[in-house]
Amino acid sequence: MTKETYPVYGEITGPIVMIGFGSIGRGTLPLIERHFKYDKNRLIVIEPREDADDNEIFKRHGVRHIKAHVTKDNYKDLLKPLLVEGGGQGFCVNLSVDTSSVDLIKLCRKLDVLYIDTVVEPWLGFYFDEKADNASRTNYALRETLMHEKRKNPGGTTAISTCGANPGMVSWFVKQALLNLATDLELVFEEPEQHDREGWAKLMKKVGVKGIHIAERDTQRTKHPKPLNVFWNTWSVEGFISEGLQPAELGWGTHEYWMPKNAKKHKKGCKAAIYLEQPGANTRVRTWCPTPGPQYGFLVTHNESISIADFFTVRDKDGDVTYRPTCHYAYHPANDAVLSLHEMFGNGGHAQPVHHVLHEDEIEDGVDELGVLLYGHDKNAYWYGSRLSIEETRRIAPYQNATGMQVTSAVLAGMVWALENPTAGIVEADEMDYKRCLEVQSPYLGPVEGHYTDWTPLTGRPGLFPEDIDTKDPWQFRNILVR
Repeated sequence: MTKETYPVYGEITGPIVMIGFGSIGRGTLPLIERHFKYDKNRLIVIEPREDADDNEIFKRHGVRHIKAHVTKDNYKDLLKPLLVEGGGQGFCVNLSVDTSSVDLIKLCRKLDVLYIDTVVEPWLGFYFDEKADNASRTNYALRETLMHEKRKNPGGTTAISTCGANPGMVSWFVKQALLNLATDLELVFEEPEQHDREGWAKLMKKVGVKGIHIAERDTQRTKHPKPLNVFWNTWSVEGFISEGLQPAELGWGTHEYWMPKNAKKHKKGCKAAIYLEQPGANTRVRTWCPTPGPQYGFLVTHNESISIADFFTVRDKDGDVTYRPTCHYAYHPANDAVLSLHEMFGNGGHAQPVHHVLHEDEIEDGVDELGVLLYGHDKNAYWYGSRLSIEETRRIAPYQNATGMQVTSAVLAGMVWALENPTAGIVEADEMDYKRCLEVQSPYLGPVEGHYTDWTPLTGRPGLFPEDIDTKDPWQFRNILVR
């Protein structure tokens, strides 16, 4: 894909209002420029920081910058005039933290403005509310507020929730991986229609998948060592700390019979997930990716852990659950981010005073390997995903590293789908056309590959010390969780 061949996917006839201009906002801007027709005088970025590098980007791209925090008190007065200014159908691209996704979705849909975000965000204070119990601080609870609004106001202007790399792209990978697996198992099946949730769930059950890891390994290395008392990451530090200090969460499969002592079930909602009374970024699990092979990952809470488990749930005629896969994130971030986490938790979970997202020119080499590991079937385990290098990233788009590119390209794909489906209502990535979205996104993902492995969480165990493991069913969460 060269400058001369960038496809223009459609026209945005109204203003484009981007909320937030961190690492993902920076990387999304040139993709919007490349792939949409729009009035460049009507692209507005709302970002409270005053950053010299950002100002240079704004100047270079002719972007109007409003220096402001979007808050619960001002969001209607601030955003409404901007979203409808000059007529046409506007597009709100919410790439910020501490802004309520549900409230912004309500406002945008009332104004007939398209909307997309990468996470169900709450207003400032939610993540670190010491008065709230852990159940109310979960992504399950946040997602239920979105589901309530979706049920209450079906249809209408499209608002896409949680459409980044993960959550987002990985839901599209799950469907493609499932079809690949069904084909390789030589099963007789028909691909379900896009909206056939029951058909997709029954296919997953037929294939015999017990669970899914969102299995990621970031091997990007910096040119210089990380200094003490600074949190380095390859994407939003604030976002990573916030989700990392939420309870560990996972979609809870029907094959599981053992549950950790500190695990809790939810009393309301879809009941597709459980949470642990411990922070996700301090909870380790055993998983597998193609480059490292077996590895530890952190069980950080993510919306897709819940939405994927919910989407692939099979119920009988009485509504009782007969099948559901376990699903959770298993994330090994860049080594500097792992070191940053150790420092933070060593200090009682108090974050370092300085936060820094690594720019592409600070990285020596490495790959962000992000995919889905479907396990427990007759071929044991199958990983399918993107293996994007920093070198490839530099070649195809500016202002981002490999981690960011997997997110920004998913935002692009979601925006294209919204333009092509402007009255789809509130949707999650699981409900979108995975083929169309991956078609748009794939040129930015590097190699997208599938790999089988005979590894299980029991491989090499027990070792020198006794362990509480289930040798009859390798894929029990009892064997996956590091205790």
